[in-house]
Amino acid sequence: MTDVAAAWVARALEDNEAEFLLALGRAGGGRERDDAEITWVIGGSPIAYHNCVVRADLEPERADAAITESQNLMRTSGVAGSWHVGPAMRPTDLGTRLEAHGFEGGPEPGMAADLRALPDVEAPADVRISRVVTDTGLDAYEQVLSLGFGEGPPEAAWVREMYARIGVGDDVPWRHYVGLAGGDPVACASVFLAAGVAGLYFVCTVPDARRRGIGAAISREALAGTLELGFEVGVLGSSPMGQPMYERLGFREVCAVNVYEWSPFTPPTTEPT
Repeated sequence: MTDVAAAWVARALEDNEAEFLLALGRAGGGRERDDAEITWVIGGSPIAYHNCVVRADLEPERADAAITESQNLMRTSGVAGSWHVGPAMRPTDLGTRLEAHGFEGGPEPGMAADLRALPDVEAPADVRISRVVTDTGLDAYEQVLSLGFGEGPPEAAWVREMYARIGVGDDVPWRHYVGLAGGDPVACASVFLAAGVAGLYFVCTVPDARRRGIGAAISREALAGTLELGFEVGVLGSSPMGQPMYERLGFREVCAVNVYEWSPFTPPTTEPT
């Protein structure tokens, strides 16, 4: 990959993730700000990751005020929130400033792959992967997420509701997939089409079905389905646990998106007995 191509892919990854987060936050009714300085959607989710600042182009003397403004909105909205700091965001010391304001976090590897070169990956014989096109499919998707992703049932229920509001037809930039084994939901994945690339999100396999290659199979199925729509580059933000699997699918790290979270809620103290 040339330096120019790598820079384009990194920016497309950052933009795809930003649009993904904004779309879900809008569906949840979050309050938006989108101007030359900053873009956020806050207040539409019970999950900190999804009450988020996704773009910033701030002069150094404005950065701390903008962080405080985001915290004030999180506080008045009664939610925890986050900043997703990609390589295009300014100033370059945003991470240090966020930590000084009480945010905590770290990097998520941003990875990309040529979808035309995806390796063949077969799902186990007892697993059937299909696209979600009904509410029943969304129920199965929620069941998988609740058992093995992020914040569990609260996040799974919110994601399912947002998908239902957005819709599951061909007229939206989303494609959702579920894997069934013996009729039981065991895996899920979504792709979001924006910024000229296919973003892979919410890849999850239930704990009892892991280490069988199901996560790789459903990821490949979801990504390969976008080739016929004209998408040739896939992007994703990986967890440390998932990174080796994505590397086997041909993904390589192109940047890092640092996710910093903050909560206005003070943990309860326990009185000595």
